[in-house]
Amino acid sequence: MTSSASVGAPAKILTSGSGGAPHRSRGRRTHPNVLGGFGSVIWLAIVVIPLYWIVITSFRTQSGFFSENPLIPPAEPTLANYQLVLENDFWRYLLNSLIVTGVAVALILVVGFLFAYTIARTTNKKTRALFNVMLIGLAIPLQATIIPVYLMIVKARLYDNLIAIILPSVAFALPITVLILVNFLRDIPNSLYEAALIDGATEWQIIRRLAFPLAKPAIVTVAIYNGLNVWNGFLFPLILTQSPEIRVLPLALTSYQGLFSINVPAVLAAVVLSSLPIIALYVVGRRQLVAGMTAGFGK
Repeated sequence: MTSSASVGAPAKILTSGSGGAPHRSRGRRTHPNVLGGFGSVIWLAIVVIPLYWIVITSFRTQSGFFSENPLIPPAEPTLANYQLVLENDFWRYLLNSLIVTGVAVALILVVGFLFAYTIARTTNKKTRALFNVMLIGLAIPLQATIIPVYLMIVKARLYDNLIAIILPSVAFALPITVLILVNFLRDIPNSLYEAALIDGATEWQIIRRLAFPLAKPAIVTVAIYNGLNVWNGFLFPLILTQSPEIRVLPLALTSYQGLFSINVPAVLAAVVLSSLPIIALYVVGRRQLVAGMTAGFGK
């Protein structure tokens, strides 16, 4: 009887506290993270307030920009700024940006995927060495190579051409593209490749019917990521092009600034219009972007 009572007493203490309340784990947080919440609000304000100011200012008149409170919506909103932008070669600049971004992203996906597939399926030392050399490109800043790139473009007689923007953009996007795709393709079980080979599939059939469909999240990721970078690229268009009809939207914003003098609302209207296509692309593919960026790095 004595031993039973001595065992039961500690068990009751462990399972219940004062008043029969359940025992709480020491690791559980019992208080809200006030500091973290406050920091999140500050960061959100830093990001949102400038965007809000750009949008509402694009609907102001030029006189209202100087007389009204900058954070209050305009008393007399107007679309004249957008009309002014659209009437001054905006569609030509938009078409140039679409051509450059579309062709560059297509080349990045084709070349990067084939290269990544070769690296993921090959284990010899030469392929690994080539992969390591390509990854060095991640450590080389674009600005440090602009003079050699300019000289090569001039020697190739591609200066002041959309191809002069596309080719360097593809070259500098390949290292990160191959890195993401290689890590994703390596997660595909080898048994699937072996089963396809046993069924008599050729290497191209395996790429088209097996590797490509399974790697679609990573492909969408690199497409959106590189599309953002190429669309917003400014240095290559600035250095490698000259004619007004070859300008892309980021470079064209500088010409709008000179064209409209101090008409800040018109300049911001051009900024809003140039951002809409890439914002729409990000909204559509944001989930695939996050999933693809984190996939393949769990091992």
